[in-house]
Amino acid sequence: MPELISHEPATGAELWRGSIGDADAEVAVARASWPEWAAKPVTFRIETLRRYANVVRAKADAFADLIARETGKPLWEAKTEVASVIAKVDISVAAYSERTGQRRMEADAGSRMALRHKPHGALAVLGPYNFPAHLPNGHIVPALIAGNAVIFKPSEKTPASGAMLIECLREAGVPDGCARLLIGGPSEGKALAAHPDIDGLLFTGSAHTGLALNRQFASHPEKILALEMGGNNPIIVWDTPDLYAAAVLVVQSAFTSAGQRCTAARRLIVDEALYQPLMTELGKIVDRLIVGAPHDNPAPFMGPVIDNDTADLLTESFLELMMRGGKPIRHLERPQPNLPFLHPGILDVTGMNDRPDIELFGPILQVVRALDFDEAIAEANNTRYGLSASLISQTPDLYNRFWANARAGIVNWNKPTNGASSGAPFGGIGWSGNHRPSAYYAADYCAYPVVSNEADSARASIGIGLRDYEVE
Repeated sequence: MPELISHEPATGAELWRGSIGDADAEVAVARASWPEWAAKPVTFRIETLRRYANVVRAKADAFADLIARETGKPLWEAKTEVASVIAKVDISVAAYSERTGQRRMEADAGSRMALRHKPHGALAVLGPYNFPAHLPNGHIVPALIAGNAVIFKPSEKTPASGAMLIECLREAGVPDGCARLLIGGPSEGKALAAHPDIDGLLFTGSAHTGLALNRQFASHPEKILALEMGGNNPIIVWDTPDLYAAAVLVVQSAFTSAGQRCTAARRLIVDEALYQPLMTELGKIVDRLIVGAPHDNPAPFMGPVIDNDTADLLTESFLELMMRGGKPIRHLERPQPNLPFLHPGILDVTGMNDRPDIELFGPILQVVRALDFDEAIAEANNTRYGLSASLISQTPDLYNRFWANARAGIVNWNKPTNGASSGAPFGGIGWSGNHRPSAYYAADYCAYPVVSNEADSARASIGIGLRDYEVE
């Protein structure tokens, strides 16, 4: 039986291997199992998911260690991911009650109007590699609370973390048939997404794949499709006296998780007058960043990117930006050619013609100088994406203008572009999503509303439009 093997990015060592699964078999089991799970009271499902949170809590250290080794991210960051997995349960319970709970509505005398929600059925979940537990968990937990069964295909680059997530769900008492794991690569993912017996797909990943899924599902309006895609996110620095703090926020936005976040800042837009002093502060911080393996001491700020192929692609992309006219401020460096560690690269692309509007998923920051704030906002919106945007400024009026005009689902002020709260909706516009935000609003796409007009007995009459009875 063919196997999938996972390797540690930081060392190249084999971490895990498992048999490649079959989409038909996993979907069949989920379809057969979900009606019984859906028939359970929601309180039963909630308590089961609360036990799941306790199972993850008991295994937090081992889970964080696995995530760190499989993704390459620092151990401290992997621990925050596990904490988010645990916290997601309470957040999802609150969201289910608020957004998809039962309620009574006004109705005519002698009848009542009820609003309730039903699960879709068997939902496929495709997860990414950058947050291999937290992001799919953000789909899986609300889907299970709503009464769905889930077939989860983790990224082929992080299957071990996905397997542990499913193990924790089953250990907590989620029926095996309602928490299915599909191990495999792109072909298994395509088979799952195209399967006629799934009732919907919850996806987190690249815009390229999301667009293909959107086209595929266009002829299936009966199926729910929630797309959480990437971003070419801007961060503007304007009219701020503390350039060190501004530089810190830029570094956190652009280079946390080695730039492998969909909310990472890809473009820094700066007032021409602040350009040189800000680049000086930014350079000082970047020079001090520790790039290392997950368990290094002292702890690194960022680890490697996910694999050597990704490191090669990012290196080629940096060179391509230079060839198109980008002026390097900090070269993207790869100290070990056989491992995917990258030191952040920064380019001034102000004068570049035909800048590519793509998501470079790694530690590359493009800088654009602007002469006035209207130009800065126009540059921020100069993208097909629309996930996250941030303004660093001490002027409230500028933020009001920025908030009103920025085309993004997340608009921040004096905060990084990343680090979104699970207690709020998470999603974007354009090529960043299909108007089905996740996180707190995930409840919206995990169940559908059913409105019922009800009365205890049948009473009816027709008062107009009938002929009189004929008299014999």
